[in-house]
Amino acid sequence: MRNLFPGLIVGVIFGAGLALSDMVNPARVQAFLDVAGAWDPTLMFVMGAALVPSAIAYLIRRRMTRPLLGDRFSIPESRTLDRPLLLGAAMFGIGWGLVGFCPGPALAGLVFGAWQPWLFVMAMLAGMALHHLYTAPRSVILKHEG
Repeated sequence: MRNLFPGLIVGVIFGAGLALSDMVNPARVQAFLDVAGAWDPTLMFVMGAALVPSAIAYLIRRRMTRPLLGDRFSIPESRTLDRPLLLGAAMFGIGWGLVGFCPGPALAGLVFGAWQPWLFVMAMLAGMALHHLYTAPRSVILKHEG
């Protein structure tokens, strides 16, 4: 429970940044992907600006033995490009390009009252549930075989 409040504050700041930069607007994302038409470079600047605090955070993290509000860091150790990762990345990119939403902006967009982010979030949750149902039995079988 002690980690709830800092996470909530960070989430609100992140959502406010997405709203301020208009990244909750799927037309803005689709215009960025329209390199042969009315290209809008705004998303490139938003992503570039996000690299600065992220790089600083990774540099600070290297000097820390554990996080301030947790027991351990949760940073993926694997650098393997496998089939599930590549398929997931492709599905994410195709979906992002088609509808102009990814999870962060869709969640931030829920507060504006439009139906599109709600539909996207419901579809995303359904996809997560299906993935869990598909992978959970396989992981149980693999544990019993191993």
